[in-house]
Amino acid sequence: MQPGKKLLILAHMVAHHEDALICDLAETYAIYDYRSMPCRMAATLSCGLRNDSRVKLEMAGVKITPEQMMLASIVDRIGMIGWMMSDRRKGRKRPASILQAIMGEEKARNENIMAYVSGQEFMDEWNRLAGKEG
Repeated sequence: MQPGKKLLILAHMVAHHEDALICDLAETYAIYDYRSMPCRMAATLSCGLRNDSRVKLEMAGVKITPEQMMLASIVDRIGMIGWMMSDRRKGRKRPASILQAIMGEEKARNENIMAYVSGQEFMDEWNRLAGKEG
C-alpha cells in the first residue's frame, strides 16, 4: 500500500475512531502512545491491524466479526430445525433470530396484539381460547 494512502487511513482512524485505534495498538503491539512515534510507522502499524480489530470493524460499520456472524447464523438454523421438527401446531412461535437481534434488524413482533373494551370482553376471549366456551 502506498505511504500516502496509509497516512490518509490513519488520519481517518484518528478523526473518527481514535479510542478503538488506541485500544487496538495497545493490544496488538503494546503501543500506548502512538503520537510519540513517527507518523509513517504509526500509519503502517495501524493499517497492519487484523481485519477483526475494533477500529477496522468500526470503520466498516460492522458490529461483529464474520466468524461471530457465522456462529449466530448456525445457532439460528439449529433453532429453526428444532422448531420445524417440533409440533408447531401447539402454538410454539418461530424462534427469534439471534443474528438479526445482534445486527439490530429484529423488529418488534406485533402480529397478535388485541385490545378489549371491557374486562368481560377479555374474559370471554380468554375462555374461548382456553376451550371453556359455554
